[in-house]
Amino acid sequence: MASMAPHLAEVANLVGDLARANILSALMDNRALTAKELAFAARVSPQTTSSHLAKMTDAKLLQVCKQGRCRYYRLASPLVAQMLEAVMVVAADKLPRLPPSSKPAEELRAARSCYDHLAGRLGVALADALTARGFIILEPEGAQVTGRGMDFFDELGLEINLLPKGRRPFCRPCLDWSERRYHVAGRLGALLLGFCLDHRWLERRNDSRALQITELGARQFEDVFQIEHPPLAIV
Repeated sequence: MASMAPHLAEVANLVGDLARANILSALMDNRALTAKELAFAARVSPQTTSSHLAKMTDAKLLQVCKQGRCRYYRLASPLVAQMLEAVMVVAADKLPRLPPSSKPAEELRAARSCYDHLAGRLGVALADALTARGFIILEPEGAQVTGRGMDFFDELGLEINLLPKGRRPFCRPCLDWSERRYHVAGRLGALLLGFCLDHRWLERRNDSRALQITELGARQFEDVFQIEHPPLAIV
């Protein structure tokens, strides 16, 4: 079998550039953004951004979505997001063990989207609550939903039994880069975050992966998931 080293070096080189790292980070909330928006995130010129986007699209890190005359860019797959989150965990070891120095940094640590699932202190608290009640088994080697969990999610309205089967794991642990503990990823993680956004328990912040909780959400996280004092500033 051919060596993977050249391909590994190519991906590492693409991710290792600061401007491209900024672009990839901006897309970690699973939204599709225009080249202009990504140029702002990368803090480089539109021409330089165009070159970066072309390279990452050719390497299948990004995909292009066309709508009319507009072209939008997003991460090519959950696998790319998983790789980036793993790199963030390693990179976080270089951060000083001090309280966050800014409000945006604290907001990210409190709650954020990790591609299409919930991360940060709130994401870890949710994983802990589901584990403590026996709804999921979450371990470094893997994760699964129990029979009690299937009933709970069905009552909640997620209807996970109706999900089509796919190659992506249904439930998997994802190591949180800021908390160094696991939150829930996979298709279940995506369903849970989508549910919270659709029901206005959580709202996205502009130009950030940070999420904020509504007054309704604060009550529901406590009533439904038994998470007391959700670790997130209320809107």
